[in-house]
Amino acid sequence: MFLNVVPAHANAMKLGLAKADKVIVLKSERRLVLFRNGTPLKSYRVALGRSPRGAKTRQGDGRTPEGVYVLDWRNRKSRFYRSIHVSYPGPADRDRARREGVSPGGDIMIHGLPNGRGAIGPDHTRWDWTDGCIAVTNAEIDEIWSLVDDGTPIEIRR
Repeated sequence: MFLNVVPAHANAMKLGLAKADKVIVLKSERRLVLFRNGTPLKSYRVALGRSPRGAKTRQGDGRTPEGVYVLDWRNRKSRFYRSIHVSYPGPADRDRARREGVSPGGDIMIHGLPNGRGAIGPDHTRWDWTDGCIAVTNAEIDEIWSLVDDGTPIEIRR
């Protein structure tokens, strides 16, 4: 759907790298796109949870959630190079997990590479390796960190 966004850096430069007001993750394309007023600002290739098909339903399933959430806080000192928290689980996720008698899980983040492993760089996207998070390179999380404020909505699509 957003494959024509690249090269997104041209849009970002034209718009003066304005702050994003929405983030969309397209799991099937392994792509995270920052938007401002409906216009793509920047696009990043991502790695997802090790079992990327389907929405997250429980702790430990290795899936990245699907739905509408908020980027609600950040951690400069995580075990990955910087991380921004996704507000999963939402009320519907908690209700579903309660009905199924399981924990919905949590701690879903957009983050850089594991500390000490930054040299992997963009090769990290050759496979899905997270526990359900959305991973980018360290340089990319620095950009995202500066372009996205806490409270920004994030939509994670199939």
